[in-house]
Amino acid sequence: MSTTPKFRAAQSAIRELPPHGVVGLGSGSTVAEFIRILGEHTVREDLDFLAVPTSYQSYRLAIKHGIPLTDLSRNPSIDIAVDGADEVDQQLNLTKGGGGALLQEKIVASAAKRFIIIVDESKLVDRLATHFFVPVEVIPFACDIVMRKIADMGVVPHLRQAERKVGPVVTDNGNFILDLEFPEPIENPAEVEVALKMVPGVVETGLFVGMADEVHVGTASGVFVLRQ
Repeated sequence: MSTTPKFRAAQSAIRELPPHGVVGLGSGSTVAEFIRILGEHTVREDLDFLAVPTSYQSYRLAIKHGIPLTDLSRNPSIDIAVDGADEVDQQLNLTKGGGGALLQEKIVASAAKRFIIIVDESKLVDRLATHFFVPVEVIPFACDIVMRKIADMGVVPHLRQAERKVGPVVTDNGNFILDLEFPEPIENPAEVEVALKMVPGVVETGLFVGMADEVHVGTASGVFVLRQ
């Protein structure tokens, strides 16, 4: 059995689940471990969950591991959502969207009574935008004007390009992703998030400010939990 930091973080989050309810499934490699473990418990029938996936990745993994699915129309209130993060600062603010699913991830997180993040310790930073760009999802029609307006803020926007396909990455919602290169790590994520969302054409940002209730951090020897 895998005993990687990602596995330890995922296993720790499984212990937080109630016996039944609705769970939001995030995206990424650490959440893939969580979905696999959740599927094992579902098969053994000691957990009884419906799942709301945030991407085609988590949708397909849930099906593969036998987890029954639902959606926000049928279940608008989620008991617990579990997701990964690209960075986590000291106030448990997050940078997300490396996998391009930030919009649906934020919607599901906002519908959850509890929002748990699972990461390895390499994702912990003093301030966001230390090691990773900040993604924003933009409407293709507005992409060029959004890039100019963001550049006027002193931030360098990079249009994310697809791999093994010509052209930009297209999200599950049919939009583009801009990866924002900040000149310095972000001092006030809440102010930055508001400024970015005021730009017409920006659908959502990868800054998740004040949303995480707990962060389960896997290490080489165990796991520890950060709480608000």
